[in-house]
Amino acid sequence: MTTNQVLVGAGLILVLAVGSQILASLLRIPALIVLLPVGFAAGAATGDVNPQRLLGAAFSPLVSLAVAVILYDAGLGLDLARLKGHTRQVVVRLIWIGVLLSWVVVTLLAGPLLGMDGRASLMLGVILVVSGPTVVGPLLSFVRPKDRLQHILIWEGSLIDPVGGVLGALVFHAVDASTGRQVGSGALHFLGSAAVGVAGGLVGTAVLWVLLRRIGLGELLGTTAQLAVVVGVAAACDVIRDDSGLIAAVVMGLAVANLRSFDEPVRRAFFETLVSLILGVLFVSISATVTPHSLQHVLLPALALSAVLVLVVRPLVSAVSALGTDLSKGERGFVGWMAPRGIVAAATASTFSASLVDRGIGGAAKILPATFVVIVATVTLYGLTAAPVARRLGVLRSARSRPLLVGAEPWAVDLGLALRAAGLEVLMWAGPEQQRERIERAGIEVAPGELLAAAAGQGAELAGITAVLLLTAEDDFNALAAEILRGSAESAVYRTGPPPDSHGVVAPFLGGDILFGAGLTRSALSDRYARGAAIVVLPVAAALPAGHDLLFVVRDDGRLDPVTEGATPVPRTGDHLVLLGPAGDGRAPSA
Repeated sequence: MTTNQVLVGAGLILVLAVGSQILASLLRIPALIVLLPVGFAAGAATGDVNPQRLLGAAFSPLVSLAVAVILYDAGLGLDLARLKGHTRQVVVRLIWIGVLLSWVVVTLLAGPLLGMDGRASLMLGVILVVSGPTVVGPLLSFVRPKDRLQHILIWEGSLIDPVGGVLGALVFHAVDASTGRQVGSGALHFLGSAAVGVAGGLVGTAVLWVLLRRIGLGELLGTTAQLAVVVGVAAACDVIRDDSGLIAAVVMGLAVANLRSFDEPVRRAFFETLVSLILGVLFVSISATVTPHSLQHVLLPALALSAVLVLVVRPLVSAVSALGTDLSKGERGFVGWMAPRGIVAAATASTFSASLVDRGIGGAAKILPATFVVIVATVTLYGLTAAPVARRLGVLRSARSRPLLVGAEPWAVDLGLALRAAGLEVLMWAGPEQQRERIERAGIEVAPGELLAAAAGQGAELAGITAVLLLTAEDDFNALAAEILRGSAESAVYRTGPPPDSHGVVAPFLGGDILFGAGLTRSALSDRYARGAAIVVLPVAAALPAGHDLLFVVRDDGRLDPVTEGATPVPRTGDHLVLLGPAGDGRAPSA
């Protein structure tokens, strides 16, 4: 290809990837529903959007490294403290039972349906065992099921991807050798890959600890250092043993997310932006390699295979995995209706199918188009039906507001108690251990993790946060945190206002949503509370009680409307009011 063709092709892939994600956001549908057909159409319409022609032999290893970055980011969102009890039991079963059953069923059906020989069927079977956080995560964010379901499905997707990637490499080498590798030899090969991946992950974790903790790299360098370490370690592991870099990436992500020595922010807006971009580029690129001609004799059989996976295999895996657990009937049903195939399936098919075709394996040319059809079918089906299915099964998260209060001043803790008394599920976060203990003594749940990740609701463990209220005694901190979170958090972000004569560095000059009106600044509210003011919850009456200031309106349906400098919500019948009483009325003054 000429230089101009390379430039046009690379530019088109990037524009189509980002444009598809923007369109999906505007349509409020999962991005994959747009990315896959757009990539396919672009590949069919022009030869410039063809990554195999653009990159040649470098395409497959670059895909593998990109998937490693995605899995590292997924590992950062996995909190081991949440994987316990029946949740852990279900996740473990979903992985090993799901892998075995999906592999066996696809292998048995691929021959008669797609006309593949046994070796190509075995390869397609292992490719289609994976699900992955890249498709499950966006679907769950769109559907918003109950927290436990979110934990189970995110954990399954994040852990099954590296397992599927390593199994794919194992089967590929067995098929390539055409020796009918013995079970014992295959097990040793798998254990060897796992050992290399774990060892690489531990080495990478140690390097990250030195860079992030000992050297103390700042936000920009700390983020780019993570990217460099993940790519470098994954590449080194893949050189030693194929696809072991995926295991190393997940191990590093888990370690950084769960070891106490990593107590600094590790998930940055830039890193997440990079992962989103990688996902878009990969899906467009791999979809573009599928030609209309290759789908001619594959489309209907692959759709039939998808139907078996969706209607038979996944419900059976879910039912067996939930035996003896406390999952409700609705939760079991939803787990049985959520197993889309994603980027690891596409990447593995793209990597291995061409090599098997070159070796004359019968039906190997159908592996990539069949995988593409299964991905499109499952993502589209689950993407369009998951929300109504969750609603029908009664497993949607409550529509009631779930605010996160940042800060542990005495008045802020009392505000949390008042909001909880009004029927809301309240989370609080504070940095100093003494303040966290104050929140726990009040009986309010303390949000885990680091502030920016906690406030942005990142990771399955904090899904569902609807508003962030920055209430600390540091006005500059509240202002800066509001600016950062406003660009990354899906929830609304509010902060208390600084006093009119504030000498803060940034608080008086930054805008944003200021709570409670011009006269009720953070310092004024704290002063009134110290002189005995009480925070109370009352049903709507004809008029506000004398001397009381309105802070929030809790709607009859559980929505939380705050008073801000720019707007005061109008109470309606059935609502409850959160009020600040006059000083010295309702409680003893603070010492």
